[in-house]
Amino acid sequence: MKIAVIGQSLFGQEVYCHLRKEGHEVVGVFTVPDKDGKADPLGLEAEKDGVPVFKFSRWRAKGQALPEVVAKYQALGAELNVLPFCSQFIPMEIINAPQHGSIIYHPSLLPRHRGASAINWTLIHGDKKGGFSIFWADDGLDTGDLLLQKECEVLPDDTVSTLYNRFLFPEGIKGMVQAVRLIAEGKAPRLPQPEEGATYEGIQKKETAKIDWDQPAEAIHNWIRGNDKVPGAWTEACEPLQKLTFFNSTLKTSGLVPEGDALPIPGAHRPGVVTKAGLILFGNDDKMLLVKNIQLEDGKMILASNFYKGAASSALELTEAELVTAEAVRSAWQRILPNVLEVEDSTDFFKSGAASVDVVRLVEEVKELCDGLELENEDVYMATTFGDFIQLLVRKLRGDDEEGECSIDYVEMAANKRTLHMPHQLFIGGAFVDAEGAKTFETINPTDGSVICRVSLAQVTDVDKAVAAAKDAFENGRWGKISARDRGRLLYRAPPSPLTRPDPTAT
Repeated sequence: MKIAVIGQSLFGQEVYCHLRKEGHEVVGVFTVPDKDGKADPLGLEAEKDGVPVFKFSRWRAKGQALPEVVAKYQALGAELNVLPFCSQFIPMEIINAPQHGSIIYHPSLLPRHRGASAINWTLIHGDKKGGFSIFWADDGLDTGDLLLQKECEVLPDDTVSTLYNRFLFPEGIKGMVQAVRLIAEGKAPRLPQPEEGATYEGIQKKETAKIDWDQPAEAIHNWIRGNDKVPGAWTEACEPLQKLTFFNSTLKTSGLVPEGDALPIPGAHRPGVVTKAGLILFGNDDKMLLVKNIQLEDGKMILASNFYKGAASSALELTEAELVTAEAVRSAWQRILPNVLEVEDSTDFFKSGAASVDVVRLVEEVKELCDGLELENEDVYMATTFGDFIQLLVRKLRGDDEEGECSIDYVEMAANKRTLHMPHQLFIGGAFVDAEGAKTFETINPTDGSVICRVSLAQVTDVDKAVAAAKDAFENGRWGKISARDRGRLLYRAPPSPLTRPDPTAT
């Protein structure tokens, strides 16, 4: 079929590429105008293939379709309009023009969550099932007849990004291709949308994303994850008040103890608590949720566990090899931010026009430059200026990007001309700690029956904390997210055990 693709983004680009692979002729691509000197991925891909690309800033004026726009569209002779993701309002003169009409992708199970922030509201409402719909465009707002729907489970800690990347993006591309195939074969259904269960919610904006604390912990969690990363759920907190935006929320709080520094939050059921695991918050049902990242008023993203800590450690002095790497990364920033004349240390990635798609591109380019270095999208949000990003990158390359060395209270013992350094506390959540109630027991030297030292005696509560820490590390820790190659590299770089050291005084 002759197809006109109307839309934007990486999703639109992928749909376009797959339709061409299926043998369809894309006669024209209509996308958004360049922003900050950057062309949309869909338009860039089509231009490479020599497909006509149109970048209309608007399609109509005063409620009427612009004649010159309609004329350019009609000259293409499209038999079907495919709208994979489109933020512009397309007039009905265009929608109804092709022989087969127009089909649109929508990231919810219609008629639920009509509107532009469908993924956000799927999470905010705590839906257990999500998915997407492909429907025939009409003159209503996401009300056209259904052609195809696919659903998925919504996981308890899903965010807009995880749900989109795991299902809505890859399966949505397949779904659009399948829908076009059904149309080409004359088998595409037109199923009227039921009105029962229909909802419409407006666009989520920063000003409407303030957290309402008078609700259960699960509802607060859903609000935070439903606004993660855009626009970001926020509240006022501290004294004096400052605006804090919360990200990376979870209800997995089993074993967590709300002990730490209090964070006053007006209107909250209880003050938040800054702990090593993150910021513990409370619903009006007195249940807990955990937030792991906080964005400050100046836009800087930090670990919630570091909220009350001082400024970051002093800047690293780069070696010659690291300076070469920094310049290569600077070039990557320059390619991604073409509107920036010169990337300086103070250049902010997002304030310079970068979007989420650029984060993915930057992470992949830097991984390639640094031989598969462990780097996540989150790291870009945590270090948004070029100078901070390079410091973060170098710390990772040196292997000292984690928090300071673990504090260990050793017991020393001389044996076989060596000095043994033995920890005697419990190791829970990456730290050596005393047992609940400071309970201990004697450990005996079997050679002579003497007491070597007193060792922490774990209580039931200590076991619960250890299990919770292990579970969190398994499910959310970085180790499980990196490749086997990177794990091997990290293990190879690990220093020898500090438990045994030669005694320099021994003869």
